[in-house]
Amino acid sequence: MTRPLTKSEQICQTLHRYIASGQLTAGQQLPAERALSERFATTRITVKEALSTMEAEGIIYRAERRGWFVAPPRLVYDPARHTHFHQWIAEQQRSAETRLLGQGSELASSDLCRWMAITPFTPLFGIRRQRLIDGRPVLHVSHHLLATRFPGIESQPLAGSLTELYLREYGMGQGGARLEVTPVAARGEIARVLNLAQGSPVLRLVRVNYDQAGALIDCDIEHWRPDAICIALDTRPVSHG
Repeated sequence: MTRPLTKSEQICQTLHRYIASGQLTAGQQLPAERALSERFATTRITVKEALSTMEAEGIIYRAERRGWFVAPPRLVYDPARHTHFHQWIAEQQRSAETRLLGQGSELASSDLCRWMAITPFTPLFGIRRQRLIDGRPVLHVSHHLLATRFPGIESQPLAGSLTELYLREYGMGQGGARLEVTPVAARGEIARVLNLAQGSPVLRLVRVNYDQAGALIDCDIEHWRPDAICIALDTRPVSHG
């Protein structure tokens, strides 16, 4: 015998149907939690439970102080590919934008020393950027470059593709990379840039990059809204036939 749906499950089912039928479309705002609680004749706690479940599934997302919205389809993200951000977003028929948040010299933190296998006080150059897809902030990324390998980097245009900049200005192509993916909580600038409440879950991807000769280039620390991407890694050799 099938058990009856809970009120939270009923709310999820109804909203799923609205979205699947196109009655609610990507980017459309849902009614406020209080209005939903009245429409479903239940408490705001139950509504919050249902919305949080759908957020975890990537179907809706919450914008701090703005409410809940229908999420666009997740992007398929292969972190092992070296295609630059704007190119792979365009390949999926979406629009991308990068905004420079800050730049400057820095000393390696203990985490960066561990990730990059460098000694304390190693001079680095840091670049912080916000990235948007279809106008929605989905990614905060900080790049930590070995300063000695990038003389004059501070005068370069840093809102575009760093991969192309490295090759064009420094003759430095992409070789291999090491990846580490961890769910963490958004704090400080990361939460503000992604329009999330402090402590909201985000997906952290740490990528340590090496050049064609295997020498260290930099470390990228990406914090993604978890509803924005699906990570899919394909290690099959590329066919040239």
